[in-house]
Amino acid sequence: MTRSDLPSKKRVADFTQCMAASLFPVIEGGGRLPVRKSKLQNRLIRLLQPIKIRLQDKPGVIVDQFFDSIPLIKKQLDKDAAFIALNDPAASAIDEVIMAYPGFFAILVYRLAHCLSGLGVPVIPRVMTEHAHSITGIDIHPKANIGLEFFIDHGTGIVIGETAIIGNRVKLYQGVTLGALSVNKTLASTKRHPTIEDDVILYAGSTILGGNTIIGHDSVIGGNVWLTESVPPFSLVYHQSQTTVRDRGNKKT
Repeated sequence: MTRSDLPSKKRVADFTQCMAASLFPVIEGGGRLPVRKSKLQNRLIRLLQPIKIRLQDKPGVIVDQFFDSIPLIKKQLDKDAAFIALNDPAASAIDEVIMAYPGFFAILVYRLAHCLSGLGVPVIPRVMTEHAHSITGIDIHPKANIGLEFFIDHGTGIVIGETAIIGNRVKLYQGVTLGALSVNKTLASTKRHPTIEDDVILYAGSTILGGNTIIGHDSVIGGNVWLTESVPPFSLVYHQSQTTVRDRGNKKT
């Protein structure tokens, strides 16, 4: 695939923003009406045209399948937003989550991109999640598998790799990495990233690596923990460090 076979990043970003606003008009605000479905379908057709050979000349079928999936994606996102609002004491309402939370926007774009990726669309899903990454600082690969009621709080610096599997009602805080132990190209077709089971909390700065690493359900992983091995359900894992406080004396420096 050459650069001439690809749509521009700007057109992908524009489509992504229009899709977000069509699902949740409050994102745009100011009374702006969401783009009609027919226009969104035409935009996606135009994005797919340059790569139609890779799609075996069936962009129209993919567009239909994608938009048939939108009601389900909307239900998933409604659950994500409600879960965030329920669990974050700082959230005053679901609309605040939708409008102001970078974690929700990253999840929204991920779910759209994941659907297109599952339909066999190359490149475009990754450009969509990189658009969200550039806005939010949250890097979610579109091929990762993420369950329902997903909560990203603050979010800056989060990385979720291509083969990561995340269960339901999982909470991630800023700086979490779900990564691979090795970046060897020969491992491209293998599971390289960890599995996070249901009802797990990963606190700020924790790093979980490896395709065989499983974080058992209902576990809590503390801040700055580095894990390359599995832990059983109901585990509490934390990093112990020493902090020293001493008197500086009364002398001014």
